[in-house]
Amino acid sequence: MLLSKKDDIDLWNAVRNDDLSAFNELFARYWDRLYKVAFQRLQDENTSLEIVHDIFLSLWTRRETLVINKVPNFLLTSVRYQLYSRQKAAKLSIAYKADLFDTSEFAEQNAGEMRIQNIELQKQLDEYLHKLPERCQEIFLLSRMHHLSNLEIAERLGVSKKTVENNIAIALKYLRLTFQKTGSLMLLLLLHAIK
Repeated sequence: MLLSKKDDIDLWNAVRNDDLSAFNELFARYWDRLYKVAFQRLQDENTSLEIVHDIFLSLWTRRETLVINKVPNFLLTSVRYQLYSRQKAAKLSIAYKADLFDTSEFAEQNAGEMRIQNIELQKQLDEYLHKLPERCQEIFLLSRMHHLSNLEIAERLGVSKKTVENNIAIALKYLRLTFQKTGSLMLLLLLHAIK
């Protein structure tokens, strides 16, 4: 039964006293207007229905604590708030997706830059290695780049294991000093990584 003769404040006071029929009357009076406001802004039927549903659900669940002086003003403000909240959430979602895209683009760019840096570091290392005696270069490369043991290098080159150890020590010391002088932190780190 609709209480159509009661004004909005009387209906609201009845709702506050758990009168479901008064709630249904407010719903019947304002549902269509609230839906039209939401739909006009969103052009989305489902979301507009959700908004109106959420407003009336909130109205019912918070009926004991809400203070409403003008029901239409309160309901229209609620619609505007819901629209704003959803619009803000959508913008954040779009921004978040854009950030994810930007991050992956950055990661690709970063990987490319890292490859270029590695190539440049390798060139610089090769340049410094060429300043070492030929045998010292050969032993260092077999040890650090080809990962042969000192014994394997000694057997391959026909030298003693001690000679291999001494040449590796000479190469490492030279490279460390050279990298420290040139201020090439990356090369110094690379050198430590290939010990």
